[in-house]
Amino acid sequence: MRTLIALSAAYGAGGSIVGPALAERLGVPFLDRAIPAAVAERLDVSYDDAAAHDERAAGGWLERILTGFAVGDAGVPTPLPGEVVVPDDFRRATEEVLREWAATGAGVILGRGAVVLLRDDPRALRVRLDGPADRRTRQAMRIRNLDADAADHARARLDRAHDAYFRQFYGVQAQDPALYHVVLDSTAIGFDACVEMIALAASSTASDEPAARSAGNAP
Repeated sequence: MRTLIALSAAYGAGGSIVGPALAERLGVPFLDRAIPAAVAERLDVSYDDAAAHDERAAGGWLERILTGFAVGDAGVPTPLPGEVVVPDDFRRATEEVLREWAATGAGVILGRGAVVLLRDDPRALRVRLDGPADRRTRQAMRIRNLDADAADHARARLDRAHDAYFRQFYGVQAQDPALYHVVLDSTAIGFDACVEMIALAASSTASDEPAARSAGNAP
């Protein structure tokens, strides 16, 4: 059974609900707050600073780092005056932390490009939660208690930012099904059912398939 899950979730797809519930279902850590904490220690900065630069925060730094790449030729964003640790340092440190966590073979990692970083790791089950934009907006309204305009604005802005992040840093599209073992429309499938389906997928391996086919073809 795979106990290392890389979970990618579009805005409004319920990743913050499915992720911890899945970790509890599998009896493994939900590696959310632990990641910026480890990054803060690695870079010798405050937790608040690391959390503010965390991909899951999806704040202004993500747009700024993408803008820096778009207008600059240096390969990394230009730091602001007085800035000692630049956003790209946080990204690289986060990748190092993710690889160290992955080496343990257990945990649910939400976002942070883990599906790309771990795509060649046979221990990791890579999962995407998504859904039509309008349904994700309505779901975000319920989850986050937002009005329609605020939810739709956040959904559109973060969709653009995360799509650009995946393309710029990893050369892939977040929606590419080749990145994932499992893709679920969590606006049409309940969160509890998503958890159970992912857990079922985690309990299965490719080596089970020939036996299953043989059993199905048996007289």
